[in-house]
Amino acid sequence: MPGPRAIDPDLLRSFTCIAEEGSFTRAALRVGRTQAAVSMQMQRLEELLGVRVLVRSKGGSVGLTAHGRFLLDRARDMLAANDGIWTAFREPEVAGTVRLGTPDDYALRWLPPILRGFADSHPAVEVDVVCMESGALVEKLRAGELDLTLATEGAAPRGWPTLELWRGPLGWVTAENAAPHGVPPHRMDPLPLALAQKDRPGRCSWRGAALAALNAAGRRWRVAYTSDTQIGTHAPVLAGLAITVSMLAWLPEGLRALRPEEGLPPLPEFSILLLEAKNPAQPVTGALSRRIAASFGVTPPGGAPPG
Repeated sequence: MPGPRAIDPDLLRSFTCIAEEGSFTRAALRVGRTQAAVSMQMQRLEELLGVRVLVRSKGGSVGLTAHGRFLLDRARDMLAANDGIWTAFREPEVAGTVRLGTPDDYALRWLPPILRGFADSHPAVEVDVVCMESGALVEKLRAGELDLTLATEGAAPRGWPTLELWRGPLGWVTAENAAPHGVPPHRMDPLPLALAQKDRPGRCSWRGAALAALNAAGRRWRVAYTSDTQIGTHAPVLAGLAITVSMLAWLPEGLRALRPEEGLPPLPEFSILLLEAKNPAQPVTGALSRRIAASFGVTPPGGAPPG
C-alpha cells in the first residue's frame, strides 16, 4: 500500500504569499525566489493536488479558485505548526513579557497567525499588544515603553535600525455598495476623503501621498472625516460617505479597491517596518522578532527564521 502523500511546506509558503499579495512578483520577493521559480512551484502544487488553486485575471492580478480558498486556511495552519515545531527545537525556552506595538489594521491582518505560532513555541511568554497609529507607537518605542513595534514607512526616526517586512502599493478604497441610489463618493466633486489627522505623523505619509496624487491630477478634494486609526477611516467609507487609502493586502469585508479605470490617480508603494527598542527585554523580544520576520518570509539580521 502506498504511503500518505506529503506537501512540501515551501510550496504552501509560496502559495500563501501569492494569495496574500495577489501577485507572483511580490510573492517571489517575499520568499526570496525568482518569479519563474515560484511559478514552477505552483505548477508542482497543482499537479500534486490535481486541481487549479490559482487563477490570473485580465488585469494581471492573481486570485484563488474555490479549491484555493479551501487550501489557504489549511496552508496557514500547517505553516504555523511547521514553524512552531522548528522554533521549539531550535530556540531555548524563554519566559517573560514582551511589549509589542502595531497599528490596528496590521493587527487584524497579520497578527493572529503570528501570535498563535508564537504561543505554541513560547507558552511561558506574555505578549502585551498595544494598538495605536505608527507615529505614537514609535514615540512609545523611543521612550522605552515598547520593546518592538510594527510601523508604516515614514514613521521611523532617521537613523533608527529597521527591518522591512513587506512592501506594496497603496490603493484607493471605497465601499462595495457605496451608492445604490445615488452618486458614489469617488464620482463626487470635490472628492470626499477619510484620512488621518494632519498632525498625526504615523499616518501623514499616506495622507500626504494621497493629497499629492490628487493635486497632481488636478482633482478637487475635501477631507470630510479624520481618525487616529485606519479602522476609524474605514467607518465612513463603509457608510458610503467617503473614500480612503490603504494597503490592499487586507481590507475589511464590505470594502474594495477602486480600479484604475474608475478615474483616480495611482499611489506610491509603502513598506511595513519592524523596529526594536534600544534596550528591549531579552531574549523575549528577539524570539518574537524572529517569529514576525519569519511570517513575512524575511530573514532578520543575526539569524535565520524558522523554516
